This record gives sequence, structure tokens and C-alpha cells, in this order.
Amino acid sequence: MRYFLIGILAFIGLAIGWSLLHIIPASGARAELKTKLVDQCRRVDVAPGTEDVTIDPELKLAFISAADRRAWYNDGGSSAINPKNGIYAMSLDGSDAIRRVSPAMDNFLPHGISLYRGNDGTKRLFVVNHPTTGEEVVELFDVGANGELTHLESISFDAMYSPNDIVAVGPNQFYVTNDRRFDSGLLGHLESYFALPLTSVAYYDGVKGRIVKDGLTYANGINKSVDGSSVYVAELLKRRIAVFDRDPESGKLSHVKNLRVNTAPDNIEVSRDGAIWVAGHSKIFDFVKHAEDAREIAPSHVIRLNPRSGLTSDVLMSVNGEINGSSVGAVWDNTLIVGAVFDGHVMVCPMLEILLRGPSQTNEPQ
Repeated sequence: MRYFLIGILAFIGLAIGWSLLHIIPASGARAELKTKLVDQCRRVDVAPGTEDVTIDPELKLAFISAADRRAWYNDGGSSAINPKNGIYAMSLDGSDAIRRVSPAMDNFLPHGISLYRGNDGTKRLFVVNHPTTGEEVVELFDVGANGELTHLESISFDAMYSPNDIVAVGPNQFYVTNDRRFDSGLLGHLESYFALPLTSVAYYDGVKGRIVKDGLTYANGINKSVDGSSVYVAELLKRRIAVFDRDPESGKLSHVKNLRVNTAPDNIEVSRDGAIWVAGHSKIFDFVKHAEDAREIAPSHVIRLNPRSGLTSDVLMSVNGEINGSSVGAVWDNTLIVGAVFDGHVMVCPMLEILLRGPSQTNEPQ
């Protein structure tokens, strides 16, 4: 009995130590945040849950993935199927005109998106879909001349079991993050609250899919470098971006380094100058409260990161509810578009001054 009690006390001590070392820093509980840039932004209403945004510079459109994520988060099942769910296009001509471009689809809960542009002019939009039937799916759409989407196929495979974000690397090839290994129960809570490295990246080669990198801690956003040689993965509960070399033939990922960031990173966008743009959740527990109750404020934070030097700039911070729980920051020319996990709008922000000023904080690769 004595040794059993000693074992219990040792476990509790280890749990407390792990919490102090991992959970509290990851939560951002002690972070001091100040409003930045958001007071210069304009709000554009879209539909509930503007979770991911990616930009087509030729069409001058921002594609926005929207789903009623709060209903899904809190209730699940058919209550999450909002008729407003879909892919929207926002005009970048200054009018901020919004229209839904995805076709009518049953059981459509879009999440991460990625735009593929081929050398032959082919454009396809890859969309993570969470139908309430339980099977996780990537929907593949052809992008028309005016941005309208035509559904081509639905892709699923066993190695894609908890998809969050996606990056296309070919007309039928993509990487996708699995953000959870256990989505409920005791193991799910242990995975989340102890920041356990149990998540992964899967690769689909056009025929079959497989895990190509595991041992990640809440793998969330994913994207690639402008030349496609590198893949970036956001590890939300480690507050870092993992950088990998990519083998275009096999799809294999080889770890190069980790870049620390001062937020819990969600989706990743890459601008044409090669900079990484990351939106995140600087106070995780505030975000959890906001997920349960829309009246609770969850700070939004967007940073710009140089993948070579590790230099970062805080570009936008919202602490008063202008936009809650930022999940993506997409850049077009001198404009930043910020989406959110639950809010039904995006913020459109001019940021020429920010770009001219350049990075202001140094993060060393680890």
C-alpha cells in the first residue's frame, strides 16, 4: 500500500511538473496583449465560421471556407449542418462583394482549404470536409473562370482520420494534417491537456494515402514554400512551426528545424515573397471559453514569419472582440484578410506600413 501511495504521489508530481513545463506556456495564460492594426480594418460578413482563407491572385478573389463550427463543436450531428455552410468568394477589387461559389452539397462541413494552380492553367480547390456520417473526406473542385466551383471527386483513406488543414502539391496530390489521435474520452483529454505528440501528417499520392510524419503535437495548419521544396506544419500546443524538406517523388518529409512563434498557431498562408503568415490563439483557455459561449472574447493574433531567419513581426492583435479566435491571415498585395474559427465575418486590413517597417522580433530556430 505504501508503495502504491508513493507511486500515486509521484504521478501527481510529474503531472504538475509537466503542466508547468508544457501546458501553462502553451496556453499563453501570462501573455500581455495590446491592440494592433485591427482598428484600421473593416468587417465583412460572410457566414458562420470563416475558418480558412486562401487567395487567387489572378482572379482577384479570396476563397473562404465557412461552416457553423460552434454548433458542431457543442452539439455535433445534424445540428452542425447549417444551410449557409460552403465555400465563398470575396472580391478583392475593393467592393468586398461576397458570393457562395460551392455547389449545393449534402452534409458539407468545410474546414481547411488549398488552391492548386498548375503550369497548364489548371486550378483546383482542395477542401477538407467533415460529413456527419463519420467518414472524413477531401472534396476536390475545379475552379472556373469566375471562381465558381465544380465538384470533381471525394477522396478518403484510412490514414486521414482527423483532418484539419490541407496543402495541394499536384492536381490530385496533397498533404493533410491529423490534429487529434483521440477525439474524446480520457485519452482525448490526456492528449490535449498534456500536449502529447500523437498527431501526424498524411500524404495522398493520387492513388493512395499514408502517414509520412508522426510524433507531432496537435498538427494544425499546413502549407508549402513558394517553390514547393519545403512544407510547414503548425504545432498548436507547442507554439511552433515545424519545417520539413519535401521529396516530390515519394512525398517523404524530412525534419529540418522548428521555428518558435508567440501564439498557438492555427492555419498557415505563404505570401509570394516567401514569408509565412500565421494566425493563432494567444490565450488558449479564452478560446475554449469562446468556443462554448459566443459572448466570451478570444484574442486574435496574426504574425509574419521569415522561414529562413526565424524573424517574426506581430502584425495584428484583436483583444476587444473585433474578431475572435483568429484561424488564418491571408495576404494579397498590401491587404491582410483575417478569418476566425467561429465568427461569421472576416477582417480586411490595409497594412502597407507594417510591411515597410519589417520584422520586429527575433525567434531562434530550435
